[in-house]
Amino acid sequence: MGYFTTTQVFLDFPSTVDEKECLKIDKFLLLLDKSGVDSIIEKSIKNNTANGGRPNVNYYKLFATILFAFAFSKATVREIETLCRYDLRYRYLMMNECPSYSTISKFISKVIYDNQKEIFKLITKQIFKEMEIVPGTIYIDGTKIEANANKYKFVWKPLTFHKRLTFNCSEIILKYGLIPNFETPELISSSTVAYAITHLEKMENLDDNKKDCAKKALSHILTKVLEYETKEAICGVNRNSFYKTDIDATAMALKSDYYSGLGTNMHAAYNVQISVSKGVITSYHCSQSRADIHEFIDVLENFYYNFNIYPNNVCADAGYGSFLNYKYMKDRGIVSYVKHQSWEGNASGRYPDSYRINKNNEFQCLGGAIGKEVVLPNRHPKKANSIFIKFDGCNYCSFRLHCKRFMKNVDDNFKIFEVVKEFQILKQESEDNLLSVKGIEMRVNRSIQVEGVFGNIKQNLNYTRFRRRGLTNISSEIMLYLLGVSIRKLFTFYESRKVNNYWKAPSNLVPETFAKPSAKRLSKKSAKQREINIIKHT
Repeated sequence: MGYFTTTQVFLDFPSTVDEKECLKIDKFLLLLDKSGVDSIIEKSIKNNTANGGRPNVNYYKLFATILFAFAFSKATVREIETLCRYDLRYRYLMMNECPSYSTISKFISKVIYDNQKEIFKLITKQIFKEMEIVPGTIYIDGTKIEANANKYKFVWKPLTFHKRLTFNCSEIILKYGLIPNFETPELISSSTVAYAITHLEKMENLDDNKKDCAKKALSHILTKVLEYETKEAICGVNRNSFYKTDIDATAMALKSDYYSGLGTNMHAAYNVQISVSKGVITSYHCSQSRADIHEFIDVLENFYYNFNIYPNNVCADAGYGSFLNYKYMKDRGIVSYVKHQSWEGNASGRYPDSYRINKNNEFQCLGGAIGKEVVLPNRHPKKANSIFIKFDGCNYCSFRLHCKRFMKNVDDNFKIFEVVKEFQILKQESEDNLLSVKGIEMRVNRSIQVEGVFGNIKQNLNYTRFRRRGLTNISSEIMLYLLGVSIRKLFTFYESRKVNNYWKAPSNLVPETFAKPSAKRLSKKSAKQREINIIKHT
């Protein structure tokens, strides 16, 4: 049964509305019917209101109206309310019902917030089906969008102050022997301080003045520790700040602040990640992380949730190049076109990698020497599964100053690197893929497709700040915006019946290679940097 389309015949469409708009609305409602999103709304309208009975408006029409506004009009709740009153298209969508601001807001909170992933999945799959696209190759990128919070009311994670209190409290506990066999922890807990105060009151052999002073000090410490524990719990393990007016938001430097002082212009913001195929958004992920590297797997997992398959190829910038991400793709049969974090240094020749694995599966340095795996009895690897590789004969190499730029003694005739061999292999595989003709094509298309989506949202729609608060709320808000972008792509396809293939590599294009770095230039740069470091430490 078509919940979105069946009631249209009972309402005469105003003759003043353009026929093209009529067809657009009909196609839009038919898209919703085909997607099966009505099954989600159906769960929310059967006697689930506070006092029983059915809702005061048609939830199917209200959902269609909200999504249509995000796709083709302005999309604040107040503006949607106004459109339902005065715009003939929206009066048609709502069958002349005029929902209030609170009705629209409660519907978004009650239905869309809780079912955002499923709504996005159903409609996105139908869009790809309509456009006859198979999302085999995807492009991933992220951006930071400002939160709806007061930028001056933020709190840093108080670990430094908590450690000071831990030291002071431990001194008091050890001085009076308040806790048997006490060892100073990294961060003292409020329960430990409270136990010390309780034990202090039971000590009869302690002078009253000393007891009062110790109790007063411990009580003050207990108050501050409770405060710090609350702030640390809000921040969690993976972030170091939050804002009082939106505790889910994190202090971040936005792209507009990159040239005006990083760290001085902090804003409350969220990290939004998306994946795109043929210009259509395939998945999204919102987080509190200040870096993109940890969100890569979540984006791909959301892609798998939407399509029940993993993509064949993934292209992303150097912000995602980590061993964990490369291994995740390798284990799932995904071909990596993800730049590693030393890509720009290799491409420009300014900071090239000091070694590579050659065709014989041997470690070879910039000077051509072959490294050997060694075991160091007095030194343990810092990373799991890493080994030590030693290169001899460094004093006769023109790249020695570059390779030894972090060493205290540059006169040694050798250099030892700690290497995760599997990471190096995966990194070079991805690099070789990116330098191929297909890799060049994908690099160009990544900047067009996925960065074009963010450019469209931020520049054309002027959407640079969330209107809602809380991670779940902003996630559903950006979901509606992203769905709107995909729906507009679909209607462009309806008009032309052509899928944009974007940039295609010409037939005469050859694979790219990195130029060999200049030993003279690298040596001068390393020597100059070494002089600066010596001056700083003297």
